[in-house]
Amino acid sequence: MLVAAAVCPCPPLLVPEVAAGAAPELEEARAACTDALGVLAASRPDLLVAVGAGERPGRVAYPEGSRGSFRGFGVPLDVRLGGGADAPGPEGGLPAPLAVGAWLLGRTGWSDAPVEGLAVGAATAPEECAATGRDLAARSGRVALLVMGDGSACRSLKAPGYLDERAEPFDAEAARALGAADLTGLAALDARLAGELKASGRAPWQVLAGAAEGAGLSGALLYDDAPYGVGYLVATWS
Repeated sequence: MLVAAAVCPCPPLLVPEVAAGAAPELEEARAACTDALGVLAASRPDLLVAVGAGERPGRVAYPEGSRGSFRGFGVPLDVRLGGGADAPGPEGGLPAPLAVGAWLLGRTGWSDAPVEGLAVGAATAPEECAATGRDLAARSGRVALLVMGDGSACRSLKAPGYLDERAEPFDAEAARALGAADLTGLAALDARLAGELKASGRAPWQVLAGAAEGAGLSGALLYDDAPYGVGYLVATWS
């Protein structure tokens, strides 16, 4: 059963070594992520699963100890999922959202429960996302999720996806639903629109909605901004 969730953005720029001189610009977001992980620790889970969008279709599981890297961003920094021994994991290592999640967990010294990772194809249908969430919630008596994903990437002229007038309303509805733990609202996010707006959080958020069915959790929105024209949201469910 799902007992808690933390929703965090997943830009590699969240990692100060990657952001370099721009690191202070996301300090507020980092602080909110730290607070969100504190809610996960306080829930005393038996299992923590980090969920993020993957480039491959379907679901790809990553065992504790899977490695990730930020070397592709020009930084000689490697991360490991959880505190276990190195595990080979799927070829290619952790995708970027899960690597950022692993970095967040390492930064906060997570040792409260075993950690696994799950990448969900970015184009996965909402119904399949919900089913995946239900499967995760049934894994243990006390499951927590670290949900990694961004909102639209079209909030300004300099955004990765350029300016799209649909982006701000999409992000506003996602922020509202995450802050209210509104399962119906999250499930209703349009997958096609999310793809057009390059919103990597849509599938992971809908996995969360499926996992939370029947759990009776309350939500809180800790951070909502778009400093680079990309919607970054931090929320907790408990």
